[in-house]
Amino acid sequence: MKAYQVKVNTYSEIYHKTNKKYNSISLLRLLSIFLLLFFLFNYIKTNEILYVLLAVLSFAGFIVLMRIHSKLSFQKLLADTLLKINKNEILFLKREKTPFENGIEFIDFHHPYAYDLDIFGEHSLFQNLNRTASFIGKKTLANLLLHTLPESSILENQEAINELKNKIDWRQEFQALAIIGEDSKQSYEAIKYWSSFKNNNLPKVLVALSIIFPVTFFGFLTAYFITSKVILLSYLTYIFIANMIVLGFASKRIRSEIAKADNIDTIIKQYGLLIEKIENESFQSKKLIRLQEQLNFKNAKASEHLKQLSELFSRMDTINNLFTTTLFNGTFLFNLHVLRALLKWKENYASEINNWISIIGEIEALNSLANLAYNNEDFVFPEINSEYIIEFKNLSHPLLNPATRIGNDTQFHPQSFVILTGSNMSGKSTFLRSLGINMVLSGIGSVVCSSEAKVHPLPVLVSMRLSDSLSDSESYFFAEIKRLKQIMDALENQPAFVLLDEILRGTNSDDKRNGTIEVVKKIISKKAIGAIATHDIEVCLTTNEFPEILTNQCFEVEIKNDDLHFDYKLRNGICKNKSATFLMQKMNVI
Repeated sequence: MKAYQVKVNTYSEIYHKTNKKYNSISLLRLLSIFLLLFFLFNYIKTNEILYVLLAVLSFAGFIVLMRIHSKLSFQKLLADTLLKINKNEILFLKREKTPFENGIEFIDFHHPYAYDLDIFGEHSLFQNLNRTASFIGKKTLANLLLHTLPESSILENQEAINELKNKIDWRQEFQALAIIGEDSKQSYEAIKYWSSFKNNNLPKVLVALSIIFPVTFFGFLTAYFITSKVILLSYLTYIFIANMIVLGFASKRIRSEIAKADNIDTIIKQYGLLIEKIENESFQSKKLIRLQEQLNFKNAKASEHLKQLSELFSRMDTINNLFTTTLFNGTFLFNLHVLRALLKWKENYASEINNWISIIGEIEALNSLANLAYNNEDFVFPEINSEYIIEFKNLSHPLLNPATRIGNDTQFHPQSFVILTGSNMSGKSTFLRSLGINMVLSGIGSVVCSSEAKVHPLPVLVSMRLSDSLSDSESYFFAEIKRLKQIMDALENQPAFVLLDEILRGTNSDDKRNGTIEVVKKIISKKAIGAIATHDIEVCLTTNEFPEILTNQCFEVEIKNDDLHFDYKLRNGICKNKSATFLMQKMNVI
């Protein structure tokens, strides 16, 4: 947190200095306009050529000041954005606010673990991790959290995240540029639509006329200035009209090319700045180097190609201005030439644009995970293995307050499946969620909330928090049976890490007990690793039948000074103490 506070002070100072310069340039720019008007007025009044020269100098000064003003405006916005980024991190670490998008649109009730483990939504894993600002970044991070990567990809991600962890200035500047870009799903889809939209080439006659008519127009114009023959002005008028007719034939094609492309030039320009940021950084990890290498295409940088595309779309915007459309197209068919350049760009580079944008998303997702590692120095990268060894020391939930969270040691070897008991509020569900979340993080190359970890990455399958599906007209019980069927079907294909919390709640005690025992037996026969939480002691006796696979562990509760005391520490064996009757008596329920 101290590092963020230092950055707040630094960027606050930069912002105020830049703002001061910005205001000074604004005044000088206004002064240059007054001087221009003053010198023009005096020239009209006195006919002195000196005033013309001074007016030209004033106008040139205005142009220079405009460029400086624009540059300072961007620097001011960048400093302000970086200031907000660091203030948000401080608020987040103080646990006062979580000012990041929660990814609620990615919630999928049918996903094997996303809903049960609160991957998306308010106070979710995604919201705590998310430092993305572009649509593709948010989508990439969400998709990453929904799948377990192959071992090689996990190791590559670990290396990249570990490198990015210490590049805090670079990460924050990248994040600031993405925020400034104000990207959206609509913008992303507009670019994707344009790059995939195939148009036929322009008719050869249209291309020929776009060259012949403008050349002829400027030829007659030059001849008029040389000869001063009035008849040449008539010819110029005819060619002007002919150019507008040619534009009329091409206007439908121009409109179709820029359909859904509102503000697209600004978004592409911002994509270009983000890619330039990647291109200019020095990386050591394999994945980051590989991503960087993909940004070189046809002996030029992707940022240069995108800058060119942004400028072309910006020029094409003149089609919506009646004055510029008439003037520029009547003289040299400006928009038709821009259209030709756009089509040429699409032909050469459109196949790569989606890949370039996806690299931005990859970097934003990795930056988010690097930020998690930076904010939690006590988190570790798990040792990845392929021997089905899963072991955590001081395991806890990464979203719990670090000042109060309690870690536990757990391992899934030699016994691979845990039957977990404990009274309500003793910590069973939190422990299962801790296991699930950290397995998800392990499977994408992230650090985990543990002091030491060894993990064989496996698909995660969970049945913990289902709800009645009114839209599908199904009860909680039927929804749970469907989830268990989903888990069994998945285990047919490969082993997985399975977490079950009080299954079959919608049936009677005997049916629930027998059903739970049979589910446990079938799951362990499928070579699943994981845990099941239950209140039924008879379920725990299944360990006598499968001692080499099953083990009993528990969370206990103690009654001290007429009050319940939970220590949230995992123990071996079956839970002995009960709390429900005591609590109801204490609260005068019974």
